[in-house]
Amino acid sequence: MTASPKPAPTVTETVTATPKPRPTVTVTKQAAAPADDSSSGGSTSSGGGTSGGGGSTYYSNCAAARAAGAAPVHRGDPGYGSHLDRDGDGIGCDWG
Repeated sequence: MTASPKPAPTVTETVTATPKPRPTVTVTKQAAAPADDSSSGGSTSSGGGTSGGGGSTYYSNCAAARAAGAAPVHRGDPGYGSHLDRDGDGIGCDWG
């Protein structure tokens, strides 16, 4: 009679995952300047404009824009800044 080899013992390892802490997000908003009613005739500006400025809303980074629910931020939208648009296509925080 031929002896059968015994199977190797099974080794089980238990790994407990620890979640990484979330990054700190800072959202800075500036108070809107009072309306200037001294201009001639009615209103010629829609407030936000399309000149690339963000108005009175400012996001220091894309994490802050995402936390505020504003990402992606398009050129002319409140909070848009060229520092958020790494590829220069007019859309900030449109990645990741």
